This record gives sequence, C-alpha cells and structure tokens, in this order.
Amino acid sequence: MRAVALNCTLKPAPQPSNTAALLAVVTEALDAAGVETETVRVLDYDVKPGVTSDEGGGDQWPALRAKIVAADILVVATPTWLGQPSSVAKRVLERMDAMISETDDEGRPVACNKVAGVVVTGNEDGAHHVINEINGPLVDIGFTIPGQNWTYWNMGPGPGPSYTETDHKHDWSASTGRLAAANLVAVAKALRATPVPPPPSE
Repeated sequence: MRAVALNCTLKPAPQPSNTAALLAVVTEALDAAGVETETVRVLDYDVKPGVTSDEGGGDQWPALRAKIVAADILVVATPTWLGQPSSVAKRVLERMDAMISETDDEGRPVACNKVAGVVVTGNEDGAHHVINEINGPLVDIGFTIPGQNWTYWNMGPGPGPSYTETDHKHDWSASTGRLAAANLVAVAKALRATPVPPPPSE
C-alpha cells in the first residue's frame, strides 16, 4: 500500500515547516502500519495555475499527479492563513479538478477507491473550517473520506507561537494524527478488498 503526503506550506525548502512537523506524525504512523509513504513539499515543484492535468510551459504538476494516482492514500497538509487553507493547497485542489473527468480502465474517476486525509497547523483558530475546505473538494474529485481523517494544531484565539515553538497540546495533535492514520489505512484496505464498482452501463 502506498501513500503520498502533499505539504502545502508557503515556506520553500530547506526552510523549517511547522506543517511538516505535524505531518510527520501522520506519515510515521502510516510507515509503522506498513504503508510506503512519500512526502512532497509542493513548493519544490513549479505548479502552474489552471484546471487541467498539464498546463505546459514547464508545468511540473504532471509529476505530482502521477504520485497521487499511484497512491492508495493521499494526505493534504496545509497551514492556516486568514482562516483559510494556504494558496498552495488551493492550487493543488484546482489542479486536481481535472481528475473528476479522468477515468480508469473501468470508467471510474481516477481518484475512486483512494482515501484522503488532512493535516492543518496554524497559531490561530479556524482548523475545522480549513479541514472542511479541503475535504469537500476531495469528495467531489472522487476520494473516500474516512471518519476523523484529520489532525490539527493551533494555539486558540489570537496570535501566538507556532507549532514548533511550543509544546502546547502536541500530545492531543499527535494522538489524533495517529488515529487519523489508522482510519486511513483501515478504509484503504477495505476499498482494496471490496472496491467501489464501476458505473452501470447504459
């Protein structure tokens, strides 16, 4: 079983990423469950704006799309800015829009029989809104969303330190992240054993 985690931080490598730190809790739990897991920082790629699977002109989204299609599990990780997912996360979702009309050999959307989860960080509140902003489009694209497919961390109301600058509530975010990973694996295994059938023929 394979997983790909997309870190949608606004910080290019090699800058430290708070989102990467919490995402690592989930990916380590996936690894421990026997899932081959790859983490990608989206800013390492030149992802052009658009809603097709290849916008040309050096667009590197096709390489990321190939990783998503090859995986059983997708994890989208994003910081919170102004109560919203990062612009990088929104671009990823826009580029994945094309997958709605792309089908496998049996006529199912290419995201069908794949599961997805979400990781959110931010030193202010809004995590549940951000989780919904990610999960909603993933459902549209065809992913299966397990119950409690997410973890998040924030300081609560008002500005404050970032995830890596404090130990505040790390234990809760970590245990929730490990549970999210277990839920992702369980549902991915169930879909592998009993896949969603292809659409009925007319």
